[in-house]
Amino acid sequence: MRRILLMLAVVVLLLPLPLQAAAEGDLARAVRAELNAARANPRNYAEYLRAYRAHISGRYYIPPGSRTRFVTKEGAAAVDEAIRHLLRQKPLRPLAWSDALSRAAADLAVEQGKTGTTGHGEGKTGMKARIERHGRWERTIGENISYGPNEARGVVMQLIIDDGVPNRGHRTNIFDPTYGTVGITCGPHPVFETLCAIDFAGGFSD
Repeated sequence: MRRILLMLAVVVLLLPLPLQAAAEGDLARAVRAELNAARANPRNYAEYLRAYRAHISGRYYIPPGSRTRFVTKEGAAAVDEAIRHLLRQKPLRPLAWSDALSRAAADLAVEQGKTGTTGHGEGKTGMKARIERHGRWERTIGENISYGPNEARGVVMQLIIDDGVPNRGHRTNIFDPTYGTVGITCGPHPVFETLCAIDFAGGFSD
């Protein structure tokens, strides 16, 4: 009998804390590299989505060689729409890394790692308040949060496809030409195993 799981369903892995912290830091840097790969050559990046789309049947994604089915909200339609976007998208400059923005993202990741909540926070934990505690932003700011994927390509593909998000706001952030700086923190989440908080700015000084 095939198992049917939610798209973000995960298995909790218990790692020694120093090893886990190092792995999460490596994941954050890898996500930045993956974001820049998508921004630099979106037409090439569409090939990864085509490969993913080949394993969607109806509303289910079935990984190669697996009997597990992951439920999506829109099925292949969201992937096809994302591919079309990538084929139209012009290349963009890379995102520079900001340790200070990463600390703003960490404020959210640590809190949600304890509480199991989701979203961008409110009041003192809201995106703008967190970012402004760590420095001065230029022109514009934004935030993406990925829940579930524990490798960089999965994080970025999830946000580009934006399954179930009508305005495709996460994809818009990734391909916003006004963003030049990014800070990322990835960490454990008690419900979805892994979260990656990604904070964008036009520029940032701490």
